[in-house]
Amino acid sequence: MLSTLFLLAGCTNGKEAGADESSMQDEPFEYTVDKFADVEILRYQVPGFEDLSLQQKELIYYLSEAALEGRDILYDQHNKYNLIIRRTLEGIYENYFGDKTTEDFKKFETYLKQIWMANGIHHHYSEDKILPEFSKEYFAKLANSIDPAKMPVKDGASANELVETLTPIMFDPSIMPKRINQAAGVDLVETSGVNFYEGVSQKEVEAFYDNMKDPNDNTPISYGLNSKVVKENGTVTEQVYKIGGMYSPAIERIVRWLEKAANVAENNKQKQVILSLIDYYKSGDLKQYDDYSVLWVKDLDSRIDFINGFTEVYTDPLGMKGTWEAIVNFKDMEATKRTELISNNAQWFEDNSPIDEQFKKDEVKGVSAKVINVAMIGGDCYPSTPIGINLPNADWIRRDHGSKSVTIENITNAYNQASLGNGFAEEFMWSEEEIERAKKYGSLTSNLHTDLHECLGHGSGKLLPGVDSDALRAYGSPIEESRADLFGLYYLGDPKLVELGLLPDNEAYKAQYYSYLMNGAMTQLTRIQPEKNIEQAHMRNRQFIATWVLEQAKDSKAAELRERDGKTYVVINDYEKIRELFGQLLAEIQHVKSTGN
Repeated sequence: MLSTLFLLAGCTNGKEAGADESSMQDEPFEYTVDKFADVEILRYQVPGFEDLSLQQKELIYYLSEAALEGRDILYDQHNKYNLIIRRTLEGIYENYFGDKTTEDFKKFETYLKQIWMANGIHHHYSEDKILPEFSKEYFAKLANSIDPAKMPVKDGASANELVETLTPIMFDPSIMPKRINQAAGVDLVETSGVNFYEGVSQKEVEAFYDNMKDPNDNTPISYGLNSKVVKENGTVTEQVYKIGGMYSPAIERIVRWLEKAANVAENNKQKQVILSLIDYYKSGDLKQYDDYSVLWVKDLDSRIDFINGFTEVYTDPLGMKGTWEAIVNFKDMEATKRTELISNNAQWFEDNSPIDEQFKKDEVKGVSAKVINVAMIGGDCYPSTPIGINLPNADWIRRDHGSKSVTIENITNAYNQASLGNGFAEEFMWSEEEIERAKKYGSLTSNLHTDLHECLGHGSGKLLPGVDSDALRAYGSPIEESRADLFGLYYLGDPKLVELGLLPDNEAYKAQYYSYLMNGAMTQLTRIQPEKNIEQAHMRNRQFIATWVLEQAKDSKAAELRERDGKTYVVINDYEKIRELFGQLLAEIQHVKSTGN
């Protein structure tokens, strides 16, 4: 079954050297390039790149090369067997000269594509291990037909020994069945397949970091963000990601490209940001990471921007370890006007939020927002690509220095263009009213929801004094994503957005309300196999919000699931009531976040 999930692979903006420009402009851009398993691969354009200066293009080139160097870091973080499995499969794919038209080889090719897609052997959304549809015997036949010199075997070892090692890892569903396990009542560290921990239990990891923390520290580091926890000679310790430490060869290559980038920075402030990141990569000191993050937040003048490092913690069952990711981008000057309008009114949104007064910020600081086009993506941002980002994640930096929020215009445009005319709305929406509203307002309100989520949602509210930013542990990521989504949903229905000129009328927001409930309750489930649990943080958040709202709306029938011709649809009868429910849930979730309870 092909899901409605769209995943992205980078490309140019469609012009080729020597091509006739007028003919290229007349030629339609093909967004969809491949489909396999439950995945659709899209291309995206990079509008505005030609308008950049030569120095800016050179800067993007160096930053892009740095973005490509961390790919293997992410594979290894996802599972300690990922790299050897990928290299084995690639060795077969490149050097097998037998019959490639058989069903078995086609299944082998699909499996390799799934590994590339997920950056490892576990599904990128369900977190379940991807099981090959070809047999163990066929795998052994392929591997043993390849020259061992072209396979990742140790000196003197045979391909057969490699096969014996990898076969149970790949084919046995009971070995490392999930990349991340979020089930209640089990050891989340021991039952997760990620490579952030080895030889330690969840209790040992939590005690290890709890002993480091000072409850009176108002500017705590992001404990454990850039390390693997292991047990050496019976003692729990960290292996830090840095030059001279874990992942040193890849980090050294990243730093070499960053050094080149620093030499062509747009301004001195940007140069200091890059040099500070280099210092952090050399030391692995998380205090230096905070110094870099503060400098990065304050660089608002550069048109070129980037993310490079161990950043998001979604893939850690305990919500502490950062996966490596990279994005290189430049500001879309025209589209940024809408996000600047939002950020300029940040204090109004904070003051009028439905949350308890004690959880509101007295003064909103440093909220910057822009719309960007990505030029390169890498690590955990590729090939499954975000559409918006808000960083840094440290609550105290958000509190004291603010944050940067971006909406990624060329990625959302690729999604929208690829979905035109695919029959999705006609299949899943209740009536022509919802379909026409989606066509008229869907793209606008979806982008605006992302703007509100990233620009203001993540930066809104505050922790009460003494509350540990890691207090929610495994629940931290889905709770935080729920909070930001609810903030955006609540304000989408506020007349203030029409007053600011962000929405054309008071009907537009209904397109996103309907789409959100439909996706959260039903259509996103096409990404999950039957009888499997939702594990990915953003999917859990959407399912949680949608099902809670539908449950609360049951008696009033403000929204409901209704059947017609054997199919189930979301029906919204009272949009104002749904907005009230979004506000109620936002208040509850902010209470959880602010108190850590």
